[in-house]
Amino acid sequence: MSGHYFNKKTVRDVPIDGKTILLRADYNVPLDSSGNIADDYRIVSSLPTVRYLTEERGCKVVIISHLGRPKGADATLSLKLVAGRLQKLLGKKVQFVPACIGDKVKVATKKMSPGSVILLENLRFHEQEEANDEHFAKQLAKDSHASYFVQDGFGVVHRAHASTSAITQFLPSVGGLLLEREYENIEGAILHPKKPLVAVLGGAKIADKIELIDRFIKIADNIVIGGAMANTFLLYKGVKVGKSLVDPDEKEIIDKIYIDVAKKVGLHKVDDFLYIPTDVAVTEKIDKKQPRKEVDVHKVHADETILDIGTHSVDEIIKRIGKSGTVIWNGPLGYTELLNFAYSSARLALHLAKNPKITSIIGGGDTADFILDWDKQKGKSFSLVSTGGGASLELMSGKKLPGVEALMK
Repeated sequence: MSGHYFNKKTVRDVPIDGKTILLRADYNVPLDSSGNIADDYRIVSSLPTVRYLTEERGCKVVIISHLGRPKGADATLSLKLVAGRLQKLLGKKVQFVPACIGDKVKVATKKMSPGSVILLENLRFHEQEEANDEHFAKQLAKDSHASYFVQDGFGVVHRAHASTSAITQFLPSVGGLLLEREYENIEGAILHPKKPLVAVLGGAKIADKIELIDRFIKIADNIVIGGAMANTFLLYKGVKVGKSLVDPDEKEIIDKIYIDVAKKVGLHKVDDFLYIPTDVAVTEKIDKKQPRKEVDVHKVHADETILDIGTHSVDEIIKRIGKSGTVIWNGPLGYTELLNFAYSSARLALHLAKNPKITSIIGGGDTADFILDWDKQKGKSFSLVSTGGGASLELMSGKKLPGVEALMK
């Protein structure tokens, strides 16, 4: 059986040699303004599973995925582009079929030889995918001639869709190597972390992270708040934050956070446990030419916007992290789209990359996008850079993931 935390069967636990496999990957890659692949991290991350199935087990692999949020068939969101990149990365032919169900799929999959790979067209060209439609799932299973379903799209397992949930009613279903690795790493860091555990939480909305904050109050030794979320905490403490992005209706939520922290560490240690920046980087206008100006949090002018944490606060965060065994980072610390305001996120990334003894788990979404752009090793400088934003957030928060729950035990 697979690892300690992932209590489902994986590709290693079933007799799949020479069989046709329907593989759910997450190829929902970012595209640039010209419609080309901006980052292939998710494709690269799927390679170990594809290679294991084709090279070690002699399987015929039929891959399904989605790309973007199309309304019906949309040529700009075709997976044909991904098939080309996958073929290059795999170093072997990947046949693209411009459909995911129907006669074209039946004919192509019937002709497959052991070790061959087919990528089918975008699942979300059919509205039945997101509706978790059983008839559509049954057709995916039948038309692909598959004997097994392998779930390897960690980034989609928090959704109950036809290709994550309903499909498991029609084929024996197991986890892939990427799904297992991400699940194991995240659950291990949450349930049995190398101590001390520091949680670094950025992003904009507290409401999106409240379950995560609740869980970290229980298990972490320190919580650092950054990003626009820090502005809301500063506002709560009576600090004037100018034109900065805030969530003004979060008083009740923050009240509860402070009550819970006080219960855990005592009233006098609350601000030590839950760290809020004491200096910030501001600007009067959000554009590339604007210089970075650092001020004490109490000196933000009415016409200024906070876009990053200041140097003193970053030093303080690094000091806390220096003593840690595990760091879980979810959400950028500043407005990383502008180089001048990516400073705190880059300092944190550099510190973690230079200290491999620290188990570093980077949540997906914007944090992963920043890290992959920053890291010349494309994520290898860290213990795990998750391919899933929503899925990693929900798993860290302690929620069940429908696409994992549906697999064989």
